[in-house]
Amino acid sequence: MATVPAAVPSDRVNLRLLLVSGSSHCFLFSPDDCAQEITDFVYNNWPEDWSQAERPASNILRLIYQGRFLHRSVTLAALRLPPGGTTVMHLVARDSAPEPRADDERRRAKGGICCCCCNGCCCVL
Repeated sequence: MATVPAAVPSDRVNLRLLLVSGSSHCFLFSPDDCAQEITDFVYNNWPEDWSQAERPASNILRLIYQGRFLHRSVTLAALRLPPGGTTVMHLVARDSAPEPRADDERRRAKGGICCCCCNGCCCVL
């Protein structure tokens, strides 16, 4: 079970990362940290309570937030995660992020979906 810090510093984001096995662990990150930096940090600081058998190569670790794979360059600030709060994400092993679905591409082309965030929000243009 992940132990949540008693108080998350107001300039940090507490990420509770969940593995497919159900194991979880909390890590503190800066809002300016990107997904690649986060997965590299987790790989290099793999929790002792997580099985070493579950530890994949660092280059295939991916984060999932609100059901979407995060691009390696997206920052926590870009996701509008609240500093001082806790956010849950999944950590999985995957060679590459899935390609966007064709209907998502059509809606983006028509201006119906914002392509600058991962919340799947609709933008009024």
